[in-house]
Amino acid sequence: MTTARGLAARRIATFGAAGAFDDGAVVLDAGKIAWVGPRGDAPAGVPIEDLGDRLITPGLVDAHTHAAWVGSRHAEYAVRMAGGDYRDIAAAGGGILSSMRALQATTEDALFEALAARLLRMARLGVTCVEVKSGYGLEPELELLQLRAIARAAAREDLPRVVPTFLALHALPERARATPALRAAYIDHVAEIVVPEVAAGGLARFVDAYVDANAFTVDEARRVALPAKAAGLGVRLHVGQFADVGGAELCAELGARSADHLEHVGDHGLARLAAAGTAAVLLPTASFTLGQAPPPVARLRAAGVALVVASDANPGTAPTESLPLALALAVRQYGLTPDEALLAATRTAARSLDAAGGTLDVGSPADLVVWDLQHEHAIVQPWGVPKTHRVLRGGRPIA
Repeated sequence: MTTARGLAARRIATFGAAGAFDDGAVVLDAGKIAWVGPRGDAPAGVPIEDLGDRLITPGLVDAHTHAAWVGSRHAEYAVRMAGGDYRDIAAAGGGILSSMRALQATTEDALFEALAARLLRMARLGVTCVEVKSGYGLEPELELLQLRAIARAAAREDLPRVVPTFLALHALPERARATPALRAAYIDHVAEIVVPEVAAGGLARFVDAYVDANAFTVDEARRVALPAKAAGLGVRLHVGQFADVGGAELCAELGARSADHLEHVGDHGLARLAAAGTAAVLLPTASFTLGQAPPPVARLRAAGVALVVASDANPGTAPTESLPLALALAVRQYGLTPDEALLAATRTAARSLDAAGGTLDVGSPADLVVWDLQHEHAIVQPWGVPKTHRVLRGGRPIA
């Protein structure tokens, strides 16, 4: 007995092989896309629900978030809006260390509940797949607490799909800051003990590190990335947010799936990224709040680097849960076309995560959004409110 059912709407944008067309239908069966095309050509015998003057697209894919956090950093945000420098705030014990202290004061259950609620709010904005990083624990036991909470969210079928990333080097805990020897010992422990433990426990699919001035060096990031790769994890790196220190070249060397931020990157790094097939993950909400100039989008295009747009959802530099807001900023401030931005948050984002989805191609997961909009370009307008009518993961409503 077939379980197939169809949805019809004013317009369907597949971001895949079928492109976009008016008066279309999509057929779902066993949690996957079974057919898509003009409504009049829909398979006979399949019940079709008419959704009227609406738009159907694949679910959005948020390929860079720090969504597993608790607490609030509103005081730091106010300081930054008054002209305070993010790096000065961090050096004074704020920033990531502030989020670490909030984690120390919470429980795995509380963190999971906060993450699950956040993911559900993202779903209401049209997101069906979210990359979630650790990186606020810093100490191994707190990093593992974060990763366990993320794993619990990943096991829930009533939330967006979760791709877990171990952000192995985000900042140094205070105990490792006093001397170069303590710093080196901390990084060695992460590389030799924590990375294998995370990989063996199936707690992450990627490893990440923050490669930048006043953060971690290329050599330090390589130190954790190589054992991660040997253990079967992919690599994604924060690169060039404040300075070009060779992070793009390291991404290419490691075969990283993404280089994220890239406000500062040279032509040699861009060429290496393109040759390696490493995607550039653009994070316009962070550069907006930090008052930074955009990444070199025209040069990224010219080099042939694939573009991804993500929310960077975090309590400090990108205090948002809205990928549609990031898309609006990518179009207005970064100069992406609406079509570029939408591909960057669907098909290209899914590919950067080695995740299925991001298109309405036959055989893809039935992760889709019915929008109270008439055209896909309307998604990148800065609505400030959810414009979804229905959000499906594997053919089942999650929002």
